[in-house]
Amino acid sequence: MRIAPVIASVVLAGLLISGCSKKAAGGPGGFPPIQVIAIEATRQPVSETLSLPGTIAANEQVEVKAESDGIVQEIHFAEGERVEKGQLLVKLDETKFAATLAEVEATLRFSGANHDRAKQLFQDKLISQQDFDQTASAFAVNQASVDLMRRQLRDARVVAPFAGIVGSRQISPGQVITRNSTLTWLVDLDTVKVEVKVPERYLRQLRIGQPLEFAVAAFPGEKFRGEVYFISPQIEESTRTALVKARIANADAKLRGGMFASLDLTLQLRDAAIVIPEPALMSNGDNFSVFVVDEQGNAQVRLVEVGLRLAGKAEVVKGLNAGEKVVVEGTQKLRPGAPVKLASPEAAAPYLGS
Repeated sequence: MRIAPVIASVVLAGLLISGCSKKAAGGPGGFPPIQVIAIEATRQPVSETLSLPGTIAANEQVEVKAESDGIVQEIHFAEGERVEKGQLLVKLDETKFAATLAEVEATLRFSGANHDRAKQLFQDKLISQQDFDQTASAFAVNQASVDLMRRQLRDARVVAPFAGIVGSRQISPGQVITRNSTLTWLVDLDTVKVEVKVPERYLRQLRIGQPLEFAVAAFPGEKFRGEVYFISPQIEESTRTALVKARIANADAKLRGGMFASLDLTLQLRDAAIVIPEPALMSNGDNFSVFVVDEQGNAQVRLVEVGLRLAGKAEVVKGLNAGEKVVVEGTQKLRPGAPVKLASPEAAAPYLGS
């Protein structure tokens, strides 16, 4: 009988059919699809920022001094108070100045009378030109003396040159001071400046009006914003940096001169850059590539050019279009042309942050 050969033929045919069905189910080459997590490349605004240390400076700050030597008679300010422009701060003893002014004013009146008489006599040709010039010169000298003494009398009153906050008091009533004596300090904090030295390689990306953001240790977690108003026309040779200044409104006087600032200077802003999750990038030296899932559900390698690096993301400036899906998890198992199976949206959720 030939039953055994027939059974063997049936079994062999079954194995061949089974093998063919598995090969067909597994796709090209007989390999099953590899499960991966893929995310669409999206367009979003990105900004390039430069982090640098800076220093806060008052909008205006002066060391208040008197223009004349003298004795402090009155003090018209309290430490730390706000004063207005032109407000009296310190008054010196005016006795000597007033007495000297009265003396020169009397001399001026006498020389003025002589000058008027000499003018009439000269018109009547009763005195020479030289005599008239002498009286005119004496009158001019005395007028200058009066103007000088009036100025010195005004200098006995020290006023605020601008509106601001006065500092600590360095004098007491009755104290003898000179023109070099510091009376107090005056600081304008309504607006403050932040000064930072920027490396020269970034200068081509700077412009007047550029936004600037910074933080200070005194107010952790709070951001202050201003804009650039000054870029130095000269580079410091020793550091190869340029001084850059920005103004910041400071109505609540939180910021003080001398504070250390941690700055973020926005160099570039792109409104619609292509962005992908950073784990999708594969690097080979300075070259980068990604696995892109094509329309047939296969993974294809794509060379890309990377721009800015963001928090957990990267900008792609070349080699990728918005809407294309890049593999962010499972790249180690992939090869070009391999079929892939996309993981559930729940698995991809961690890569979809803003």
